[in-house]
Amino acid sequence: MTRVAIHQPNYVPWAGYFHKLAHCDVFIFLDDAQFPKNSFVNRVKTRGDGAPGWLTIPAKPKLGTPIHAVVPGQADWPARHLDRLRNDYRKARHFSAIWPVLEQVYADLPGDNLCAANVTLIQVLAEKLGLNPEYRLASTIPNQEEKRSDDRLIDLVREVGGDIYLSGKGGANYQSPEKFEVSGIALEMTAFSPAPYDQGGLPFEAGLSILDVLFHTGWDGAASYIRNHADS
Repeated sequence: MTRVAIHQPNYVPWAGYFHKLAHCDVFIFLDDAQFPKNSFVNRVKTRGDGAPGWLTIPAKPKLGTPIHAVVPGQADWPARHLDRLRNDYRKARHFSAIWPVLEQVYADLPGDNLCAANVTLIQVLAEKLGLNPEYRLASTIPNQEEKRSDDRLIDLVREVGGDIYLSGKGGANYQSPEKFEVSGIALEMTAFSPAPYDQGGLPFEAGLSILDVLFHTGWDGAASYIRNHADS
């Protein structure tokens, strides 16, 4: 049985995104979806010594631009973000273990393509966390009838030989279990429960970037965290 998960290529996303990566065989980046304004595709929350703040890749594409075609507004954003992350987390417990990897991957990022940068970051961090699903880009998978919503998801799962579609908890609000049943694809729901971890002595804030988990818990701690904290 091949379990498939599908998600937009978000920017250094929260631990729940990696929890889904940990429980699928094939992960499809939905890079042909329209760029969603004010979303997690180009921003995520991190935190230094104070309140959480947005770490944002500047991007203002024309309406209807697919994610894979978005060009950031500043080519040097990787260097800017590195400076911000260094300042935010230099006192974190596992900074010295995480920083060399992060510094290298940011230095090599394609600053002129949002999607390529996001995919690179996700794949590098996932591999370091022991996660190695097969990756595919939705834009490379045929969509002859320009299907949307469940029909498109079902087609994507079929095209990569999937038997099970692994959906996030939010999918229950719009997905039709009947459609998946008729198609012969099993629909599974997964939900990540962001259990508290030590965030440098500050009150716990859920939903921050995976980078926050890494800097505070290390590679092994983060790997255990994303695999084990799921809603029953």
